[in-house]
Amino acid sequence: MAQPALIDVSTRWIGAFCLATVGTFVGWYGPLQILLAKQADAFDPAGKESVLAIVALVGAAVSMLANPVWGALSDRTTSRFGRRVPWIVVGSVGGVAGLLVLAAADGIGLMITGWCLVQLTLNAPLAALSAAIPDQVPEARRGTAGGYFGLAQMVGVMAGTGLAVAGGSIVGGYLACAAFVLLAPLPYVLLGRDIVITERPPWDWRAFFAGFWISPRAYPDFAWAWFTRFLMNVSNAIALLYLLFYLKDQVGVEDPESGVLILTVLDACTMLLTVVVAGIWSDRIGRRRVFVTGSGIVMALAAVLLAAWPTWTGAVVAAIVLGVGFGAYTSVDFALITQVLPRAADRGRDLGVLNIANTLPQVLAPVVAAPIVRHLGGYPMLFTVSAVVAIVGALLVYRIKSVR
Repeated sequence: MAQPALIDVSTRWIGAFCLATVGTFVGWYGPLQILLAKQADAFDPAGKESVLAIVALVGAAVSMLANPVWGALSDRTTSRFGRRVPWIVVGSVGGVAGLLVLAAADGIGLMITGWCLVQLTLNAPLAALSAAIPDQVPEARRGTAGGYFGLAQMVGVMAGTGLAVAGGSIVGGYLACAAFVLLAPLPYVLLGRDIVITERPPWDWRAFFAGFWISPRAYPDFAWAWFTRFLMNVSNAIALLYLLFYLKDQVGVEDPESGVLILTVLDACTMLLTVVVAGIWSDRIGRRRVFVTGSGIVMALAAVLLAAWPTWTGAVVAAIVLGVGFGAYTSVDFALITQVLPRAADRGRDLGVLNIANTLPQVLAPVVAAPIVRHLGGYPMLFTVSAVVAIVGALLVYRIKSVR
């Protein structure tokens, strides 16, 4: 099956694409930043850390499996509306349903059920939107496109946190996030610009599942890209999982929910300064690895600040530093990984396999973070571990040989 030619992207497409991405991340990070922690505290104040860890772990396990499957299904979709758009619609509606279940939850069991539904379904639009960049953006502009993709993700984190707080209650926060998730993809869907394939690739269940294993020996650069992304996301996940509790219990902030919102906004504002600039700069000089290494070191510095300076001022400075590092990392890393994908026909699936490096750390983070916070040195040790992991990931990017 011939692959459609790549075409340059318009401002209109970028705007609609970014808004759809924002909607997906609102559905995730309104709960992750504020609402799940508040529910855990409401259901079990004495064991809130363990409750949040269990909910996050189970949901992340679902997410880890869902993303590559949605990507593979979108690779093979022959709808007249395109191969990616139908999954954006289905996943967004499912995400709304999951958020409504969370809003109605009256105990930990229903809370886990709702969060698993959110993780399952919102991975469909994420997989589809991720694959749309290599589908439609020329390689020389993928750093720029990755910058906008990263920018949209951070705006989604900020908007989701803001909506969770502005909702005024746990239920109100979930309803506000659900409304945004439903409406945000509409411009992209109505734009009607998606690749349509008329010949569905042959289907074989054994080959389908076998395809999720991509040999490190055959594709070493893909394997190293996966591993470096995994380490960077482990660092980020173990640092952010208990941010609300860190502000409440370690720093002593009187209103930790608003504190998380302020830090998220500061992080997003500094990210705005680097995410697109780094992507454009990377495109112009044709280099990716140096940006990933530099941004990883900056992210590690932010974690060190949280470990060594447990005050509100220290948290503010760390948020600003993290925004600088994570902004540069997000845009350039995405451009890098699109250059090591093994097969054009399987972009959605292969990006889904790479996205396991985003979701697997969410599974591991509760396992790693909970015992550290409770028994192995508390928050200073937690953030120190985060810094060390980020530096290792930043240095290992030089094992990728086919990308400069």
